[in-house]
Amino acid sequence: MQKVKIKFLGAAGTVTGSKYLIDTGHTKLMIDCGMFQGLKELRERNWEPLPIDVSDLDYVLLTHGHLDHVGYLPRLVKEGFKGDIIATEPTLAITEIVLKDSGKIHEEDAERAKKEGYSKHENPEPFYTVKEAEETLAFFKSADEGEWIDISEEIKARFNYNGHIIGATFIELDIYGKRFVFSGDVGRFDDLLLFPPKKPEKADYLFVETTYGNRLHPKEELDDIFEDAIINALQNRGNIIIPSFAIERLQVLMYLLWKYQKSEEIPPIDIYVDSPMGNRVIQVFETYADWHHLPMNEFKQMMRKINIVTSYKETWETIDNKKSKIVIAGSGMVTGGRVLTYLKQLIDEPETIVMLVGYQAEGTRGRQLLEGSKEIKFFGKFYPVNAKVESIHSLSAHADQRELLLWLENIKNKPEQVFLIHGEPTAADAFRVKLQDVYQWKSHIPKLYEEIELV
Repeated sequence: MQKVKIKFLGAAGTVTGSKYLIDTGHTKLMIDCGMFQGLKELRERNWEPLPIDVSDLDYVLLTHGHLDHVGYLPRLVKEGFKGDIIATEPTLAITEIVLKDSGKIHEEDAERAKKEGYSKHENPEPFYTVKEAEETLAFFKSADEGEWIDISEEIKARFNYNGHIIGATFIELDIYGKRFVFSGDVGRFDDLLLFPPKKPEKADYLFVETTYGNRLHPKEELDDIFEDAIINALQNRGNIIIPSFAIERLQVLMYLLWKYQKSEEIPPIDIYVDSPMGNRVIQVFETYADWHHLPMNEFKQMMRKINIVTSYKETWETIDNKKSKIVIAGSGMVTGGRVLTYLKQLIDEPETIVMLVGYQAEGTRGRQLLEGSKEIKFFGKFYPVNAKVESIHSLSAHADQRELLLWLENIKNKPEQVFLIHGEPTAADAFRVKLQDVYQWKSHIPKLYEEIELV
């Protein structure tokens, strides 16, 4: 009897760090290869060597290009990986952008820590460099969406459209006649820019994300929320700072604000986008227009109405501009990026509005702001939070509990085992109960580094 071993190397009992090792006895492959984010104890795990022999790994298959799914790849190569990194073309394009940007941030953070002396290390090193990120690209190999490909003698794989962000897929593997389904991150069924996700029809072994496993996205009148914030900013001569993920969320925000201004649903206000990575992602939307449903004529109109910040000099010019404005800047969970420069100057001003528009993982500055922290620490110092903090929950790119159940409804057989991954413990456990109630499927919430043998 042929056996398959699964080892959970990340996103087990937590949301970030997605890495799942599959060992068939002949082939070793990994689904996703992400970085841990959030709590310090999680981030420190990024620096620990993986508890596997990386040089024995044959393939990495990527569901999509978010940092918590691809950000560990340069370290994997540094540890001796020589195989293929396989994903759809737009996912590889996004991954290239994300890794180069991440390498640059790691270099800048190490340099700043060294200069300002807030690292415990005498000579802090970057997690990886831009050069190491670029070296990783040599292992990229594209796969067509919806087409079965032969990975090895015993494994076939298929990448299926999954919404969430451009290029994202769920991955099906046929191994020794059994169907393994890895959900990746499931998108929304009514996404503003992307098509609804496809649904799996068979799963013997199912690995499903539970980011919003205990929640339903609220119905929010976004035009009213933005209108109130803009009126407040204009009356108080303040600014609206929106920390945003550079991929999909940024493009959705741009499209919404442009659409509302065009139809006069919100007052006129200057909009600035300060995200070098986000600007490059916009080009991916242009290149892979068949992966989204934003008409290109509207796309071009939108781009003419929004101020794109392209340099650090322009960042400071935007800050020094006393006119009220909306600034959308990375990163979405306030873990790094240009948004920290704006917050350093503006978060202590009561006229400032900080608008959180996505999932805020445990241990991130975004979660601290969401929970009402009166000060946050970055660049080695604490900054008082006098700004008004607001949150929008309906713009998440993740399926909520109802949509996750909808995504699973076409599975015709009863899975032999279901594993709940990529979720905080309370969210995963709530979804476990819901799966049992709705589909009578028993499920297991794996622990980090747990290994399971499947027949």
